[in-house]
Amino acid sequence: MDKVSGQSSDNKISVAQVQPGITYQFSHKVSEADTAIAHNSGSVPVLATPKVVALCEYACCEAISSYLQEDYTTVGSHVDINHLAPSSVGDDVEIEVQVSKVDGRKFVFTVSVSDHKGTAAFGTMTRVMVNRDSFLSRL
Repeated sequence: MDKVSGQSSDNKISVAQVQPGITYQFSHKVSEADTAIAHNSGSVPVLATPKVVALCEYACCEAISSYLQEDYTTVGSHVDINHLAPSSVGDDVEIEVQVSKVDGRKFVFTVSVSDHKGTAAFGTMTRVMVNRDSFLSRL
């Protein structure tokens, strides 16, 4: 049974149940391991931009994972993040993503990261659904 369309599938999958408006959010406490220093992306002890991207990608994956068949996953294909303000070690950041567009196997998300001071980052991310085994066989 196809978890996405609710129909039997023979190498066909429908993403009909993944609709714009699906959201996912979670909190993350910034640690030393999350800093620009730890990620070799800067010399200040604040939330690193690469970590912001990783947190948003995690949320995008979680937002639609329950809609995908077991042998399918999504891979990142485009990231456009504006990292506006620093978040300190010990700060709680809220990550929120929302499916904004579905185009076949392509999912576009709006993403935002905020802390007690307001919006720290925002942007869009695109992920494409792939069959896990087929994707890995191309390596």
